[in-house]
Amino acid sequence: MAEQPKILDQRAPAAATLEILYTVTAPVTGAVVSSLVICNRSATPTEFRIAVSPAGAAISDEQYQYFDRPISALDILVATIVVGLEVTDLLRVYATLATVSFTAPGLQIT
Repeated sequence: MAEQPKILDQRAPAAATLEILYTVTAPVTGAVVSSLVICNRSATPTEFRIAVSPAGAAISDEQYQYFDRPISALDILVATIVVGLEVTDLLRVYATLATVSFTAPGLQIT
């Protein structure tokens, strides 16, 4: 088993659209994400969501780690989530405006 720290993925989702930020796919067997970096590139405050969906499940209320969390204009927030992901698990993100960037640093396991 090898562990590699890396940026797992980055995304700037369309406004009001839940998107997959990261999914564990073979040959990767798992990943650990301890935080997400969220950047609001706009002069307008907005909100974001973060969800973890086990085994590619359809989105449901219990999967949300953050829901409509405000982020100030031109601000950066480090959201702590601390989650282990297995094959087919999904890390999903959403922002009210299309001016939010998400970065998922983590540990990839192969």
